[in-house]
Amino acid sequence: MLASAGLMTGGRGLAFGGSGGFPVVRIPEAKRKFKSQTVEKMIREVRETIGNKELGWLFENCFPNTLDTTVDFTVGAGGRPDTYVITGDIDAMWLRDSSAQVWPYLSLCKGDKDLQSLIRGVIHRQTNCILKDPYANAFYKDDRKVSEWKATDITDMKPGIHERKWEIDSLCYPIRLAHGYWQTTGDASAFDADWQAAMEKVVKTFREQQRKDGEGPYSFQRKTSWATDGVPMGGYGYPTRKVGLIHSMFRPSDDATIFPFLIPSNLFALSSLRDLRTMLAALSMGKELEGQAFALEQEVQGALTEHAIVTHPVYGEVFAYEADGFGNHTFMDDANVPSLLALPYLQSVHYSGELSVIHPDKRGYAVYQNTRRMVLSESNPFFFKGKAGEGIGGPHAGLNMIWPISIVIRGLTSHDSMEVAKCLKLLQNSHAGTGFMHESFHKDDAAKFTRPWFAWANTLFGELVLKTYRERPALLS
Repeated sequence: MLASAGLMTGGRGLAFGGSGGFPVVRIPEAKRKFKSQTVEKMIREVRETIGNKELGWLFENCFPNTLDTTVDFTVGAGGRPDTYVITGDIDAMWLRDSSAQVWPYLSLCKGDKDLQSLIRGVIHRQTNCILKDPYANAFYKDDRKVSEWKATDITDMKPGIHERKWEIDSLCYPIRLAHGYWQTTGDASAFDADWQAAMEKVVKTFREQQRKDGEGPYSFQRKTSWATDGVPMGGYGYPTRKVGLIHSMFRPSDDATIFPFLIPSNLFALSSLRDLRTMLAALSMGKELEGQAFALEQEVQGALTEHAIVTHPVYGEVFAYEADGFGNHTFMDDANVPSLLALPYLQSVHYSGELSVIHPDKRGYAVYQNTRRMVLSESNPFFFKGKAGEGIGGPHAGLNMIWPISIVIRGLTSHDSMEVAKCLKLLQNSHAGTGFMHESFHKDDAAKFTRPWFAWANTLFGELVLKTYRERPALLS
């Protein structure tokens, strides 16, 4: 998402005159894209209950930001909902972002039919996107629209596709959303023959990108001077030993990988395949697909066990960020999710293998704790700490730029109340008077930030506040 390339300067120059002395910055009700009474009720409850009024104001602005500003909801023939979700200041729908943007509303949708329709509409549209091209990461609402990248990208760009950067997580997130929706509501109406066909494409694409039988059908090159936007070696990436891991040419930041085996994304694929199998079995559909997913899951799990865990000179056994199967690894983490820090947030509750990071008796749990300490330290080249805060960034926004998403994920994955309180304070201090989260901010000056309208960061912040309100309300006093 190249809208992040330039810094914007915010500041505390807003006129304060809203409720509680804070300015009214939420979009007026008449202009909101989608309204949920359940969401509004929760916003009022949190804002009226918690003692930290600035956090309450931020929650009111940020939590509904996806609904207020980014969704285009329609109902088609036969009452079939369709929901197009933009990221914010880019008019395109990322499979990853759209899933992550509506995920925080799942806990509120059981008794809210309108919210259920909205999320079913996302599932339907994601199904159509995957069927159009499982290698694309972002799409337009208009199937005829030709991308601005058509002139620069050497890949199979079809109309209706905004960008065609192959990222494993692009196919994992729709499974996570589908499974989460089904588990929360018990509603299986979105999982029709088209959805099953899309899931077959997911498994097929993962198989192709193990590259056991050649390089596969996908390659990508871009005519650009921006190194992280192109894929070397003729668009196929640096060499790998074919060990059963899935190649990912890009990270969830949309930056090119260094070594094509992106470990957090392979771990996400492992959990996603497990969730998919759970759904197929429970819904009595796709028996053959269930078997294919199981076989792939076993291969990926075996390869991860052998190649994902490496020994760090300070922190001991940790998960590498990337690998190539030849023994080369990267010790780092990126703010974008899936990340190493986010593994407990993404891992399926159905997965209980040795790589589980949420079961204390499993090897993965100890490895994750070591990894967590590593990535939240100076051993991670993209961990930044300064006058304005601390957190993880990445190449996408450049050095010294902290991503609020990484601070939110740190809070969502912490068992330590003091750490959660610290994350909330860091986020409260990062909005630069705007009342919203941003893509990134400078470690020494929060008023220097990228992307003033980034709905994923806003809604995810709301998820952290809501989780804290439910589990540790004293931290919001």
